[in-house]
Amino acid sequence: MIRHVLALAILGAVATPAPAQDGIPDLKGTWTGKGKSIVFGNNAHHAGKRTTSSPPRERDIEAIHVVEGQDGRLAWGRSSSATADTKEPFAWAIASDNKSIVGADMDGYFRITILSPDRIEKCYAQNAARPCRAIVASCQVMDRVKR
Repeated sequence: MIRHVLALAILGAVATPAPAQDGIPDLKGTWTGKGKSIVFGNNAHHAGKRTTSSPPRERDIEAIHVVEGQDGRLAWGRSSSATADTKEPFAWAIASDNKSIVGADMDGYFRITILSPDRIEKCYAQNAARPCRAIVASCQVMDRVKR
């Protein structure tokens, strides 16, 4: 009897399919959102004459991300803001839970959560290692622009 139970348990483990790649969200399109950033120093999106040793500033930002392409869990495109049309390239990778995304651009990193097919929460962080010498942290909800 114990052999049969053990055999069924092994058979069940072997017969259980691996998680499917189905349900990978389509991120292509234009995403926009407004939010607040905390900024030390300055960059194209947070202009000024401040340095990283100046007191931090709370700044409004309207971000725009155009996802130009996607191949499975990998997506890429260009970022800008209402302040600076920089068209900075970015790369994103979707985790196997189909809700979490990590990514990077020229000087910072993204942590994104998919809230619905047309809504994400994007958090962005930048350190002062690049020539612009700005430290930035921001989170905001973004919506896909309807075509």
